Amino acid sequence: METKDVEDELTWSRETIPRVMKIVSTRLPQRDLVSLLLVLDFREMNKAGDRLIRALSLSRYQHVKQINLEFAQDIEDRHLEVLQNKCIISLQSLESLNLNGCQKISDKGIEAITSACPKLKVFSIYWNVRVTDVGIKYLVENCKHVVDLNLSGCKNISDKSLQLVADNYQDLESLNLTRCIKLTDGGLQQILVKCCSLQSLNLYALSTFTDKAYKKISNLAHLQFLDLCGAQNLSDDGLSCIAKCKNLVSLNLTWCVQVTDVGVIAIAEGCTSLEFLSLFGIVGVTDKCLEALSKFCSTTITTLDVNGCIGIRAHKAKKSDGLLPYRIITPKSYTLKHGVHATSNSSQHNFGPISLA
Repeated sequence: METKDVEDELTWSRETIPRVMKIVSTRLPQRDLVSLLLVLDFREMNKAGDRLIRALSLSRYQHVKQINLEFAQDIEDRHLEVLQNKCIISLQSLESLNLNGCQKISDKGIEAITSACPKLKVFSIYWNVRVTDVGIKYLVENCKHVVDLNLSGCKNISDKSLQLVADNYQDLESLNLTRCIKLTDGGLQQILVKCCSLQSLNLYALSTFTDKAYKKISNLAHLQFLDLCGAQNLSDDGLSCIAKCKNLVSLNLTWCVQVTDVGVIAIAEGCTSLEFLSLFGIVGVTDKCLEALSKFCSTTITTLDVNGCIGIRAHKAKKSDGLLPYRIITPKSYTLKHGVHATSNSSQHNFGPISLA
């Protein structure tokens, strides 16, 4: 087997690489050419664990920077332990690791792979119910430079994980906590107080947080993207504090059922760089918030989702069409003079009804 691997390596180096480079060199920038040898993508592939081990055993992948195993099959803790023991040199430069949907990976696998990746910056482990606070402890101990962390769907992590993240990743720029149902205000507040460099925060389908935590989002001066879909306890007071995030570009308030015009008007007045806003399913907003958005955000906002906002009356907006920068196309669709589209069709953004269980 080793003889065959050596032969394959020689064939690759002498024949395949020159041929490929000759074909693509006239079409790709130099940076993209280099990246061909720095990225391993096994998305949705079968026998991904064995493939990954074989690839990292080859000298050409000794400086790989990105590994994508999203929804790959046959990747288990034992494969990551082999990498730790036999391929550690090839992982020393790794900056991005995607383990989304790899449900056979547990804390044990996280310990193995992170111990070999000291330069890791981006880590994603969406939809993994086996990883616990122990796995996150291994992550923060072994990888000191993470700035982009996706824990979406990791239902067995608790506030202990958020405390670990807050204490160790104060330069964190992106955090996704979608459906991490064991989290409470206490854990989230640790993040919001210590991780002030956050630019993107996803709290989709988390109905247990309250204004006690939401108000501290105002600490995030650099925040641009915020997803609060399903924040059932978010009030106008909490939203008014969030309005202090002046750099906010995208805000998802889908199913934030306690919000009214008061909160949305505060957002319009404070977040004048807003480009995307979803008010899907909020029955407490009326045409008044449209007037505020028209006044303060009409030159920036490109998408406004008002599906299910029964308090917004198309015929009223029609009558004031001369005063507002909105032009009514249908009872469910609006357009601003600047080309902004306000639509009731939310399927594009996947902001439909959600289960908060």
